[in-house]
Amino acid sequence: MSSITVSSPGPRGLPVIGSLIGYFRDPLGFLTGISREYGDVAYFKLGSRRIYLLNDPEHVKEVLVTHNRSFTKSRALNRAKIVLGEGLLTSEGEFHLRQRRIIQPVFHYKRIKSYGDVMADYGSRTGGGWKNGDTVDIHVEMTRLTLAVVSKTLFNADVESESDEIVKSLTDIVNLFPRFVFPFSEILDYLPLPGNKRGLLAVSRLDNVIYRLIDERRRDSGQKDDLLSMLLEARDEEGDGRGMSDRQVRDEAITLFLAGQETMANSLTWTWYLLSQNPGAEKKLHEEIDTVLGGRLPSVDDLGKLPYTHRVFKEALRLYPAAWTLARRAIEDYRVGGYTVPAGADIYMSQFVIHRDGRFYPDPLKYDPDRWGEEEDSRLPKFAYFPFGGGPRRCIGEPFAWMEGVLLIAAIASRWKMSLAPGHRAVPDPLITIRPKYGMKMIVEKR
Repeated sequence: MSSITVSSPGPRGLPVIGSLIGYFRDPLGFLTGISREYGDVAYFKLGSRRIYLLNDPEHVKEVLVTHNRSFTKSRALNRAKIVLGEGLLTSEGEFHLRQRRIIQPVFHYKRIKSYGDVMADYGSRTGGGWKNGDTVDIHVEMTRLTLAVVSKTLFNADVESESDEIVKSLTDIVNLFPRFVFPFSEILDYLPLPGNKRGLLAVSRLDNVIYRLIDERRRDSGQKDDLLSMLLEARDEEGDGRGMSDRQVRDEAITLFLAGQETMANSLTWTWYLLSQNPGAEKKLHEEIDTVLGGRLPSVDDLGKLPYTHRVFKEALRLYPAAWTLARRAIEDYRVGGYTVPAGADIYMSQFVIHRDGRFYPDPLKYDPDRWGEEEDSRLPKFAYFPFGGGPRRCIGEPFAWMEGVLLIAAIASRWKMSLAPGHRAVPDPLITIRPKYGMKMIVEKR
């Protein structure tokens, strides 16, 4: 049996600040580097915070599934309650279980499949103002598209007139998240910093929209099938039978709103970028879509007939997972890989790092949708691929996301082809999700 030590190998860092500079300068490069240099359990410090990076899928499974009760969410997500309140992403314990129990039926496949036509319709509208040969920022376009989809399905609302303001508010909120990781960031909350003012104003703007829609829906006796109505009507049938207060609905709504819009916009943006760099994959995608759809809009019934389209999206989520790192805080001393993670320390598990590990993926940096055959799926360790997390806190909207991703790709790629604009730099920017740092300027061509 391996001897137990307090800390695993890792970079020594600088006195007091540890590895703060290297981490915040390039989080993705830093985590990738120490995983390759120090192995499956690597230790580093961010100021006084102790971090253990796990790079073995089996270790990830133990933390997220087998021993999930030994951990709470990370400090950063506790700090995110400033924005998200007690939504599914941030809540803990019995309250989280109750909320998930109430919301789970909202994402039952029979319910979310009814949104397929909305997704396909909005996807087909994308590019309505484009002209052949135009250079457009695809990230902006995907942000508007996914905002329209999530607004219609979540709120049964058309927010086109407010879209620019909502997009700006979401961007200002997303820009707050890197600070939540920073040690002693609570001190910054009390300073009159421009980012603080923008963030608080952004939350206020979104709250105004959400509370207005909640109020309108509570006063509307008509039957609605959107997610907001379901949240308002949901009851904890296995518990006390109560529903949610307006504040609880707001917290869940803003969490689902941010997650549904932000993650999908980025995932689609990176998909178009990767296809533009891999003409063979793009050609196979177009051939499948043309054969199956024959020029019509895709529907939920087509999902099983578009396996390559599914693999195109799946491979994009491997290389650019929207959630690029999961973090948990140890409640008690925890043994992993022959080392002891002391109570109060954080464990990081990076999808970005593990998804690009050559032990699990031949030629790991190559975009290859064909790697996702049945044999590959069965060969991989379960947590060598986990873009939606795992265990009892696995993303509740995962089925919604897969359906939306495939339908939007099919609807757009049936009409348009995209190539990266000359000189544009596609640089990942790891905030709460991986955004393209400089947008994604692409030339669109009518098919």
